[in-house]
Amino acid sequence: MEIYGRVRRAVLVEGRSQRSVAREFGLARVTVRKMLGYSVPPGYRRKEPAKRPKLGPWVGVIDAILEQDKSQPAKQQHTAKRIFDRLRAEHAFPGGYTIVKDYVRVATLRRREMFVPLTHAPGTAQADFGEALVIVGGEERKAHYFAIDLPHSDDCFIRAFPAETTEALLEGHVQAFAYFGGVPTTILYDNTKLAVARILGDGTRQKTRAFSELQSHYLFAEKFGRPAKGNDKGNVEGLVGYARRNFLVPVPRCESWEALNAYLLEQCRQHREQRVRGEQETIGERFARDRAAFLPLPASAYEACEKRVARVSSLSLVRYRTNDYSVPTEYGHRDVLVKGYVHEVAIVCGSKVIARHRRSYQREDMVFDPLHYLALLEQKARALDQAAPLLGWELPDCFARLRRLLEARLHQRGKREYVQVLRLLETFSLPEVGAAISDALQLGTLSFDAVKHLLLCRIERRPPRLDLENYPHLPLADVRTTQAADYMALLSAQRVPSETSSGEVTR
Repeated sequence: MEIYGRVRRAVLVEGRSQRSVAREFGLARVTVRKMLGYSVPPGYRRKEPAKRPKLGPWVGVIDAILEQDKSQPAKQQHTAKRIFDRLRAEHAFPGGYTIVKDYVRVATLRRREMFVPLTHAPGTAQADFGEALVIVGGEERKAHYFAIDLPHSDDCFIRAFPAETTEALLEGHVQAFAYFGGVPTTILYDNTKLAVARILGDGTRQKTRAFSELQSHYLFAEKFGRPAKGNDKGNVEGLVGYARRNFLVPVPRCESWEALNAYLLEQCRQHREQRVRGEQETIGERFARDRAAFLPLPASAYEACEKRVARVSSLSLVRYRTNDYSVPTEYGHRDVLVKGYVHEVAIVCGSKVIARHRRSYQREDMVFDPLHYLALLEQKARALDQAAPLLGWELPDCFARLRRLLEARLHQRGKREYVQVLRLLETFSLPEVGAAISDALQLGTLSFDAVKHLLLCRIERRPPRLDLENYPHLPLADVRTTQAADYMALLSAQRVPSETSSGEVTR
């Protein structure tokens, strides 16, 4: 460019001839003439399309292959080398690989999708799920976090779940709407199976029952992107990556899922204080316009759970998502309704909740509540030692001591008495029953009736009255007969020695 300017100055300013300038700089006079016509080098300008004498007859074949690739999986589309091989094998192409590679590169760029910048009205939202590793309770887990983005203000909400399930989708919406203080008018989704049961031939979506119930409760409108087109909801796709890079790096360590979500909620609140490039207002200030356009929250709360009908097995178990959960044995062989929440499973028979369990995300797991089997064990006391629901049931040491003494005195009947004592836990708390057992062991009154009497007396705060006449198997207390003269000591300040009829001296 420096020589270019010197040549132009020599001719146009200094008045030298083109011949002399061309001789001085070692250039052709035609070149000097072109320099004088343009202030900067114009570059090479093709007057007509490049001729491809060897490739031209096969350009249509290459274009047809590239067009067909649009409907094929990305990992099974043609490379330039594969197209070249097919041209040689199927069409006797005489040219080389380089001209095929150059054409395929340019043709591929021409076919890349372009996008129109969009504007978003206040009150609309986009939703999706993302994945990241977290450490919960000292164990490394894969978190599936629900992300909802408000494109107008760039406000967001993130909540993590152990799995991407229907109940996680429902709970994510409930918590997001509570955080925003309203319901977006329209929410854009991908074609997740949690919301879309089927895509019909005309492109309409047949929604799942759970998603339809959620929509009916909150009254928002739904939109679905094109299948396999993540750019239709680019804002939330960007939020998923942003949350992973900024909220979940380094890998968070939390004691529970509740603590992890409390941390993510605080990150969302801090995000509102930021300014987005090209905007004068903070995200929180722009969110006010979103909030004004939202639908109001419903007066009643939404039950974010998946509902399934099941039958209680002969082992008093109900299966939900490959895992078995126990119910009281009195409901055996009956139809029940299982409500699967994110962290809990509730089992309903009629209008009564008969069991609640901590949700298990293992596979083929068995979740027991020992109290559900005590009524049956009272009838089948011989199964006490092998009862699977009682394995791992941590009870105070006084329970084991009571059982040992009951079985030593009553043999097989002692097991049934012990199960009856355990059944007190169906009504009373473990500390209350444990304290009553300790009192019974201290008094030597080892029976279910005695433990129950002591428990009621402790709760009602009255002294116990134990009548042992109906329990000949219990050890009797040896009480010495008292003479009337023994009470004379109470009438004076000094206790007077007295002699009993047996000759013993007492005070």
